[in-house]
Amino acid sequence: MDKIFSLASLQAFTHAIFKHIGCSEKEATLATEVLLHADLRGIDSHGIARLSGYVRLWEAKRVNAQPDVRIVHESPSTAVVDGGSGLGLVVAPKAMSIAIEKAKTAGTGWVSVRNSNHFGIAGHHAMMALEHDMIGIAMTNASPLVAPTFSVERLLGTNPIAIAIPADKQPPFIADFATTTAANGKLEILQRKNQNAPVGWVQTKDGKPSTDPNETKSGGALIPLGSDREHGSHKGYCLGAWVDIFSAVLSGANYGPWVPPFVAFLSPPSDPVGEGIGHFFGAMRIDAFRSAGEFKEHMDNWINRFRSAKPVEGQERVLIPGDPERETHALRLKEGIPLNPKVVEDLEQLGAKLGIAF
Repeated sequence: MDKIFSLASLQAFTHAIFKHIGCSEKEATLATEVLLHADLRGIDSHGIARLSGYVRLWEAKRVNAQPDVRIVHESPSTAVVDGGSGLGLVVAPKAMSIAIEKAKTAGTGWVSVRNSNHFGIAGHHAMMALEHDMIGIAMTNASPLVAPTFSVERLLGTNPIAIAIPADKQPPFIADFATTTAANGKLEILQRKNQNAPVGWVQTKDGKPSTDPNETKSGGALIPLGSDREHGSHKGYCLGAWVDIFSAVLSGANYGPWVPPFVAFLSPPSDPVGEGIGHFFGAMRIDAFRSAGEFKEHMDNWINRFRSAKPVEGQERVLIPGDPERETHALRLKEGIPLNPKVVEDLEQLGAKLGIAF
């Protein structure tokens, strides 16, 4: 049974861990905010459950706790950022801030990032644009666990895409999704619960359908969004490829099968084609297209019309992207954040090893 923890208690522990590995006060606070935003929004696969993984990457000297995050190439509306091998939780918001600043003067801002690491949930970074009356876009490539349509080779990551669009009186439109049928973190959750995966999430090393959530540990692969060719997996494959190219080929990061694995016990490829993993961010000032007030008024109208759509039998309502996460966020702020017992055990062990009580 899950145990419930207050946000404040998890913040204190997470912040102390990031400080322990050498992060500055400011960057430990930033990394903590990004990581726990996932738990608050109900994306438990990318929250505090990954804290030990970041520490193991630091122990393996694959994460620099004090990175020099810098622009290495730019134009008025674009930039390439070198993340200094830092925590993606720190590098990504800094890069998104650069995109926002460029959008303030140029109308839009676009930043591609190299030499970074896993950046948490894409939605957090896209949502940074909302307070500036901008549309935010965020994406990243990831460890190669995904077989392209018709392949048994793992060449792509789950490569998520997020977009955040402000509205007026309605909550913002927030779409944040992997380009696979399910994110790898969802398999990790099933593993902790000893449950099978639905058909269409994974395939064996021979390319056959499987429901074993441990399949990737024995050479199997995740499957692109759509599951198979008949159900549109080629479209998920195209989306994942797009993210890989924008995030890495454009920035000089590793792409495809050369992306370093998130798990520290696996070594990065010995023949890298770039530096670290890559991200891509965009910020679009609404008034570069039309009045922000008019746009947000029409976004309200768009949202209200879709909310009023007649649901299929058995469903209470039609959702707007971002609704489940927003509702979970409000609930968990009030009632606390549930953690799986195996996650609690892992965090207790991490704390004991570093001398920080969980």
